[in-house]
Amino acid sequence: MSVTAGALAFVNGRVLSERGFESDLSVIVEDGHIVAVLPGPAPNGVEVVDLRGQYLVPGFIDTQVNGGGDVLFNDAPDVDGLRRIAQAHRKFGTTGMLPTLISDDVSVMLRAIDAVREAIAQKVPGILGIHLEGPYLAAARKGVHNPDKFHTPSEAELDQIASLEVGKTLLTLAPERFDNATLQALAARGVVLSAGHTAADYDRLRDAFAHGVSGVTHLFNAMTPLGSREPGGVGACIEDPNAWCGVIVDGEHVHDASLRIAIAAKPRGKILLVTDAMPPVGGEQEDFVLYGQTMTCRNGKCTTADGTLAGSALDMATAVRNTVQRLGLPLDEACRMASTYPADFIGLGHELGRIAPGYRADLVALDDGLRVTDSWIGGLR
Repeated sequence: MSVTAGALAFVNGRVLSERGFESDLSVIVEDGHIVAVLPGPAPNGVEVVDLRGQYLVPGFIDTQVNGGGDVLFNDAPDVDGLRRIAQAHRKFGTTGMLPTLISDDVSVMLRAIDAVREAIAQKVPGILGIHLEGPYLAAARKGVHNPDKFHTPSEAELDQIASLEVGKTLLTLAPERFDNATLQALAARGVVLSAGHTAADYDRLRDAFAHGVSGVTHLFNAMTPLGSREPGGVGACIEDPNAWCGVIVDGEHVHDASLRIAIAAKPRGKILLVTDAMPPVGGEQEDFVLYGQTMTCRNGKCTTADGTLAGSALDMATAVRNTVQRLGLPLDEACRMASTYPADFIGLGHELGRIAPGYRADLVALDDGLRVTDSWIGGLR
């Protein structure tokens, strides 16, 4: 094949394809995109990236990132804050993310949306859109969110939520606070709807799935549980073959056995890894402030003073390792849960999350210990 000046060839690696990990492949990148995946050595005239036998996987995509690098998005809803968060998570293989705003005032939400719009315009590496987690949640399942911020949005406010126009908007909400027509209208405008911090029972959540809600933000957490006579929101999501399930595999949010059961029950490709990461990820401080309260992170667990979970200190590389080591999944599937399935969930599966011709060259190299050794966004380190 003929190649242009500046083309790259990734060689001598174990490349994650649709069939699993394959050796003796050359991944050819031009102008930030994968143009070919070829058997054998690289063609003449390209710059070679020798992977030295490491794994080459699609860049991780995290749809729930509250902060990183000692920055909380709520406190820094601006381009500089977004850049610092993205840089912190890139060290752990995250090449695409939805920075996540925890329930806040409408004025902060609008600043966050504007910041993401500007970050995308400036081509800040890794910013794919925004995740608004609240403030349309259920007080009974509030978790660490401040219920004083909860309210029912006006039509004008919903218009503002759907106004990003570039990138993706993910909205976590309690569907019982909305009528089905409103849910459908938001989904029709391109907003990805996810249930979370919800008191909805089995029937209400199943109904919401039929009217525009795509899945749940963090399966098992802050939702009605699966019981013998009341399947709850957990049962509704596990049963529905089309519902997506985000899971936090940190050993703190959900018992490993519960996660294994959910993974066994769901169709392949419908469970994705999220971190729910807070500022200590990739930062130097173990503590941070949210809603005027000090949150502490010790041994990977972030909590309020009374022990309520406050996000996580999880990064995506650790989530992948945990999925392999704690849950017993094959590495190729764990990597897809961190890249392919999140891309599909937010509607970017046609351009991100796979190593195949036509896809953006967002790539990560992992050593045998599943530690990130290098990353590329659009073919650039």
